[in-house]
Amino acid sequence: MDLIPAPQVAVFDEGGRRYAFGPEPLLGAGPGTEGVARLLRRELGAATGWSLPAAGPGAAADVRLRLDPECGERMGHESYGITVDGTGVELAGASPAGLFWGLQTLRQLLGPDAYRKAPLPGRAWSLPHGRIADSPRFGWRGLMLDVARHFLPKDGVLRYIDLLAAHKLNVLHLHLTDDQGWRVEIKRHPRLTGVGAWRARSRRGHRASPLWNETPHGGYYTQDDIREIVAYAAERHVRVVPEIDVPGHSQAAIAAYPELGNTDVVDTSALEVWDDWGINENVLAPTEAVVRFYEGVFEELLELFPAEVSPFVHVGGDECPKEQWKASAVAQERIRELGVDGEDGLQSWFIRHFDTWLAERGRRLIGWDEILEGGLAPGAAVSSWRGYAGGIAAAEAGHDVVMCPEQQVYLDHRQAGGAEEPVPIGYVRSLEDVYRFEPIPPKLSAEAAAHVLGAQANMWTEVTEDQARVDYQVFPRLAAFAEVVWSRLPEPEERDFAWFEGRMAAAHYGRLDALGVGYRPPGGPLPWQRRPGVLGRPAEGAPPNV
Repeated sequence: MDLIPAPQVAVFDEGGRRYAFGPEPLLGAGPGTEGVARLLRRELGAATGWSLPAAGPGAAADVRLRLDPECGERMGHESYGITVDGTGVELAGASPAGLFWGLQTLRQLLGPDAYRKAPLPGRAWSLPHGRIADSPRFGWRGLMLDVARHFLPKDGVLRYIDLLAAHKLNVLHLHLTDDQGWRVEIKRHPRLTGVGAWRARSRRGHRASPLWNETPHGGYYTQDDIREIVAYAAERHVRVVPEIDVPGHSQAAIAAYPELGNTDVVDTSALEVWDDWGINENVLAPTEAVVRFYEGVFEELLELFPAEVSPFVHVGGDECPKEQWKASAVAQERIRELGVDGEDGLQSWFIRHFDTWLAERGRRLIGWDEILEGGLAPGAAVSSWRGYAGGIAAAEAGHDVVMCPEQQVYLDHRQAGGAEEPVPIGYVRSLEDVYRFEPIPPKLSAEAAAHVLGAQANMWTEVTEDQARVDYQVFPRLAAFAEVVWSRLPEPEERDFAWFEGRMAAAHYGRLDALGVGYRPPGGPLPWQRRPGVLGRPAEGAPPNV
């Protein structure tokens, strides 16, 4: 069985019987399955050449789709079942989402060529007789894409939604703003993209590198682009979580609107969109005017990301230097007015304000684990990135948690220790390392473990300048991550990595090839995937490129 992620139950006919499709199979779509039927015709039809007309009265459908609420009662609302026998294929889902995940399994069963955009000549299609019953372990199965450091055009985002769906992942977290660029159109503040979406140059490699790319870099999504992305994702049962980072990581916004910065200690009118990497000292001023400005930003954002498909809004909240606030008379007076505990209290005030503001509008705030400092409203959730500690603290305090510890699932980190890895960053995290990631820490109580919504892998793009570089870092490790968050695997040390690796070699690399994914081959980077001479970020205590 070469399915990834591995299903709960998969039983195939020992005699090797198969159902062979004719040249024009018929489709039977029961009530409520219209959306999945449309995608099946569009995407599977492109690879096979089938138009999949509806089976008429009295005609036997080769593929039958139906909703089965009883399946949801037994296995959860995203569950599905597939039966293949001499009459064809029956695909049942507890919900449209479950039916859609079943479609992804059906596509895998048909083989790698089912992922092509046009049929190959002479290709015959068949499926093994058997039965599959499946449902996910976690409800949050995500990937964070940093489109702020290096912009990924809209078509690239749509492509990644398809790649997530193919791996039964259901959350795309878009990091839309940072010091190096602002990527979403805000009509009431046009300079955020008119100025903030573009930088004059970019450092090539980590900040230790002496190399520069002198070509200006930038781009942004129009509001209609965002609406298209959200609708495209929703059709594939993927939720898009937007991130607007406050109060740190804000130089692009301050370059566009200098009054957002700490003007009494910095000449913010001289700031430009940052061209370097790391933690930037220019942070938002803690004033009511700045808060009103960002309320306007979030008002437009909520309209672009409707609550029914994007209930969470990410506010960042990480890596906020306090030096400017310490030197600012305005910030110090604000501390006294608010009665907060120093500069750390100011950061907490920022987050708690938007926590309340979003909750009043029916949304849930989520942020990096620094937002725990100072307390949170009960509905806020935490992305635990600095290891497990933040997630454990949040879950024990009753907050929902998404586990994304950098030591395990930061996909910008190097995949092997060799010198040939392109721009090596941080820890070595191999395909096997990701496969052994466990989202629920063993020390977590059962009550707290129920607050772990799931996990996501994070892809930061400081040194990944285009889609090919992102592909290399993300794949094949995202396939291992997908199995971790979907399948009910043994404890990490007991997981059968050889079994997973065998399924990758037997079929999944072929699927990625058909999809045009520029993944890291098992034997290491190909010549054109390397970046010789470009310094990366070392692991702690090691020199660059080690």
